[in-house]
Amino acid sequence: MEDAEGIELQITDDKEPNSSNDASSINNKMQLPKLIHYKWWLRVTCYILFLLSGQSAATLLGGLYYDKGGNSKWMATFVQSAGFPILLPLLFFFTSSINSNTATNPISSSFANKPEGPKLSTLTFLYIGFGALLTGDNLMYSYGLLYLPVSTYSLLCATQLAFNALFSFFLNSQKLSPFVLNSLILLTASASLLAVNADSENSAGIPRRKYVIGFFCTLGASATYSLYLSLVQLSFEKVINKETFSTVLNMQIYPSFVATCGCVVGLFASREWESLENEMKEYKEGKVSYLMTLIWTAITWQVSSVGLLGLIFEVSSLFSNVISTLALPLVPILAVIFFHDKMNGVKVMAMLLAIWGFLSYIYQHYLDDAKSKTSLTSENEVAGAQLETG
Repeated sequence: MEDAEGIELQITDDKEPNSSNDASSINNKMQLPKLIHYKWWLRVTCYILFLLSGQSAATLLGGLYYDKGGNSKWMATFVQSAGFPILLPLLFFFTSSINSNTATNPISSSFANKPEGPKLSTLTFLYIGFGALLTGDNLMYSYGLLYLPVSTYSLLCATQLAFNALFSFFLNSQKLSPFVLNSLILLTASASLLAVNADSENSAGIPRRKYVIGFFCTLGASATYSLYLSLVQLSFEKVINKETFSTVLNMQIYPSFVATCGCVVGLFASREWESLENEMKEYKEGKVSYLMTLIWTAITWQVSSVGLLGLIFEVSSLFSNVISTLALPLVPILAVIFFHDKMNGVKVMAMLLAIWGFLSYIYQHYLDDAKSKTSLTSENEVAGAQLETG
């Protein structure tokens, strides 16, 4: 009997350490998502700052280029993608960091090999396709910025969110809740108000025909850009399958290289390159200002694009477009200050509708986030209860 009691006591003692280990593992699993969640929000915050600052500055600098005497649509298109070389040091740094961690850590090496990356031919096809799409999209944006005031152009870009929601519904299985639908309706109404505002804009010296061209080019560019964002998200999820910052940089650098080559071809095919020297001489602020405007426009577009792609990678294409829309109330106000654009009642109403539409979508994102936190908490409580009963 004493032996039996000793065996029973030993079994009981063996169970207690195991149960304590299980409890500690459950606690670690509950704490680990919190740490990951904080790091995720830090990355998302950085991407948001990149997107908002880069987009606002690039839009204003693009308007400054035209306002001070620039007239080359292909040059304005060229600078939207030509700044990609500034990202190459970052790409080399993060790629070498990943390779060194993989070589020194066998555990990270096993994770790095799963899942396998796509074939080189597949990536080449993606980068060329996205680059060609960006070339046409940037050209349409250049026409819009040339023929429209900066404030009107910026508010009209709000239709990106509506187009992106539709593409996300069909390509990315994005649910269209009542708040998202409300956002689409409000942003469509905002763009419609600007469409009927042509007569008042003509008083600023813009012919009605050019205004219409600029309006539809901006609208078409918004739709094309929204399609691009949804396709990029689909590529991240279905094709690339790698969760690294270098993946985001690759998706920006290589399509930008293709788009830049397309712009160079367009610049020479249209013979606009012949007038660039005179354009620089006749620029109102001088040659140095001309070059600095183009250089900083290229840099700020790259900063904006990295933020945009980072948000697609971390969240979704629709969320990245919502954050992009957040710059809409800021850019028209800055355009009034720096370019003396007229802010009439129609533009104010269109801006308020755009803000309302943005807030409607943000509220839906808040509800989704709260729901996911509640479900995660309940799962952890169930796991802890099962451990106690076990």
